[in-house]
Amino acid sequence: MDHKVKILDIRKITHDVKEFVTEKPEGMSYSPGQATVVSVNKPGFEEEKRPFTFTSLNENENLEFIIKIYHDLHGVTDKMDELKVGDELIINGPWGAIQYKGPGYFIAGGAGITPFIAIFRQLKKEGKVEGNKLFFSNKTKEDIILEEELKETLGDDAIFTLTREKNTDYHYGHIDEKFLKEHVEDFNKHFYVCGTPEMTKNINETLQKLGASSDSLVFEG
Repeated sequence: MDHKVKILDIRKITHDVKEFVTEKPEGMSYSPGQATVVSVNKPGFEEEKRPFTFTSLNENENLEFIIKIYHDLHGVTDKMDELKVGDELIINGPWGAIQYKGPGYFIAGGAGITPFIAIFRQLKKEGKVEGNKLFFSNKTKEDIILEEELKETLGDDAIFTLTREKNTDYHYGHIDEKFLKEHVEDFNKHFYVCGTPEMTKNINETLQKLGASSDSLVFEG
């Protein structure tokens, strides 16, 4: 069932990422890590539906989405960049494969961090962050989404890697076999992976090569 929700607030997160806060439909319930299908309630865009993750917690009064804007595609997110408070989104029910199953390693590329945001917020609220580690890959420092919040939540267990900028405060390079060998202490733990389809496929194959069980992999890509 579709719901029209009014945008209550818009906040710039990075140079190409925005946070949209909207009304929450009565009775809507979702779990950390889940997503919904979103379209813009503007002529010609009502049926242009895209999946976006809830970054708010279920108990919050409003919904929150953190969305990367792709200007070069001239599509839905480009249109969303034009939206203002008072405009409307159309959303559907919650869905998604990523849910927390226990302590483990979270591996994200760029906007792939979004399913993990609500999970980390829920774990922090419950005092259950310990035992989890994040590997977060971005092109440059300015691309990192919610860096300070992630550092505050995870401390030294938030490890950031940059692939197109050398900076002494960050690891340089991709999250590949060499990186995983150096930074994963226990391949029997859960692994949560979200990034581009290619990144997700490559990391899942590498993790299994290094001894992770396919049953321990929780991913979308």
